[in-house]
Amino acid sequence: MRKRHLSFSPNGPASRRRFSPLMLVGAGVALTLVLAVAATVIVSRLTASHAAGATPNMNCTLIIPANPLSARGLATPYQLVATNPAVGPCNEANNANQSAFVQGVIFDPRADTFSVYSPLIIDQGTQPAIQPTVPTLPRGAVVGLWFGFNGNNLTQQGATRNTLRQAHCVNGLPGSVFGQFSYCNATAFFATVNRAIRAGRVHVPALGTAKDGQTCPTTRDFSVVDQDQSDNVQTQYLATANGQIAQFTAANQAQLQNAAVLGNPSDNALLTNFIDPTLGCQPWTAPNLADNGAMVPAYPLDELQAAAGQKAPIALLPLTDPMTLDNGNQSLFKTNLYRLGADQMPAWNTQQASGTTYCQNLVNTGLPRIKLDQTLTVNGTSPAPAMANSLFTFLAMRFNQSFTNLNCGALINMANPVTLQTNGNGVVIGATITTGTTTTGGTTGAGGVQQVATGTATITLDTNAGNAQVALNIVYPNHPNQQIAVNIATGSCTNAPFFTQIENTDGQGNNTANAVINNLQGLQALPANWFFTVTDLTQAAKPIVGCGSVAANGMTGTATLGTVVANNGGTPQATPTATQAAATPTAGTSTTPTATPAASPTVAPTVSPTAAPTVSPTAQPTNYQSHRQ
Repeated sequence: MRKRHLSFSPNGPASRRRFSPLMLVGAGVALTLVLAVAATVIVSRLTASHAAGATPNMNCTLIIPANPLSARGLATPYQLVATNPAVGPCNEANNANQSAFVQGVIFDPRADTFSVYSPLIIDQGTQPAIQPTVPTLPRGAVVGLWFGFNGNNLTQQGATRNTLRQAHCVNGLPGSVFGQFSYCNATAFFATVNRAIRAGRVHVPALGTAKDGQTCPTTRDFSVVDQDQSDNVQTQYLATANGQIAQFTAANQAQLQNAAVLGNPSDNALLTNFIDPTLGCQPWTAPNLADNGAMVPAYPLDELQAAAGQKAPIALLPLTDPMTLDNGNQSLFKTNLYRLGADQMPAWNTQQASGTTYCQNLVNTGLPRIKLDQTLTVNGTSPAPAMANSLFTFLAMRFNQSFTNLNCGALINMANPVTLQTNGNGVVIGATITTGTTTTGGTTGAGGVQQVATGTATITLDTNAGNAQVALNIVYPNHPNQQIAVNIATGSCTNAPFFTQIENTDGQGNNTANAVINNLQGLQALPANWFFTVTDLTQAAKPIVGCGSVAANGMTGTATLGTVVANNGGTPQATPTATQAAATPTAGTSTTPTATPAASPTVAPTVSPTAAPTVSPTAQPTNYQSHRQ
């Protein structure tokens, strides 16, 4: 169950539900305005159907029809009902507190193409305003389903005893659902698509360059994410005055001209409908089978594009995400279950899902871009005009709240770097952003060193050649065109390195290069006590500005700056001497490397991770037992 906290509310005291500044009570937006139609994804709301002043039931159950991955199942309306009727009913038309949404995406493995079909959700015991049409699916189609919710906790329930199991649905852990997010068959969908990508049959669109000169952001960009990234979907529905629901299509809009638009606040809709247009970027889209092939963005396409194109540091769900907490406690297993539904790399250990590292990246990478884009976003449309008067103030408000709700202040020992200014109605009309508070000279972080630089080093051992290939992907925020050193040390972040290579950041403070560690003959597995560090060579003291312990797994290992495991495990077994070879940079520039063999690497036995990253959704991760019929 997610952490609850205060929310902005134009209607009096804050409710107890999770803050989401993407949620706003308001009237339907005129459908004739293209921009307004896009905005309804975020802001369109209907009044609750129960009596004024009553507390809405924020916990609902969604009954998933039999065979939901089939054409007939996609066209069969899902049914919304209260999880506990004694607390009150659940109504799909109550967009502020109870609306649920489902988005289906179909992959054709023969043609290697995608299409979208969003099944309809109605109240239990009612009929749709307009019956959905059954889509025509290609032979061998692989269907994935993703769910969103505007209340607190949405629980999946199968129409038959085996519905959830057969569709590989994942709702969280027994007794601890994710909350607003869930999925069915997502792991099989992503596995099939990723095989096609690796085979060169599916080509992920390039991100392109934004108006700010940076690469267009993704759902894994720290300037886009919030306290619970990659939650909810872009699906919209139409609601009539009597509460009947229809799919959001041009034909249905023409027939139901006075219907209001229901939308699901989400990071994905914020990116594709507001940030992308403002920055001059384009989302990946596919034809909507329910709407005569109209091109629409979709949750899994966003995540696939993010996986292919997002530069380090890459935002992946942390253990502190409210939706991955298990009754208030951090859970690596639940975090990995959620990650699998978003095509994110599972974490081998708690350090690889560190909330501290996440907060550091929010401040060091996400916030500078929000500030950089201020001249563009200050003129952008606000997703919630009753909360913030521009896209810039909305993003600043969202960052301010996420910093608080993720407990970043305590985790990285700093005050909230965003101060908001509001008018008499409580609308955010300005924001002061303080950047550089964790830059060089700041607070000591993980590993006893400053954690300013972000990114990764991926190391691959070649036992035949007796060397290791190192792929660098580094971001040193606010330090463009600057000389740095990348190093490998043993035992700790502060020990003298046995390998050093000189590099230069590019105009955005990035460096992507390759290196080779030689003289590793006899090494059969990467040691478990290596540390990757970045040193700022422009300062007299040449301080370490980033460190990450190498998470070794046989002949491969990855270090993420800011993620440090004390001593990094293992017992020394051998001490081969290493020297480095020339680098082949692909971003930034590198000079002739200078060896610094001040210490020898120490070989330690491979340490098995404490939590396996592979999670099978068929192992009943969700509370199937409690919700079978």
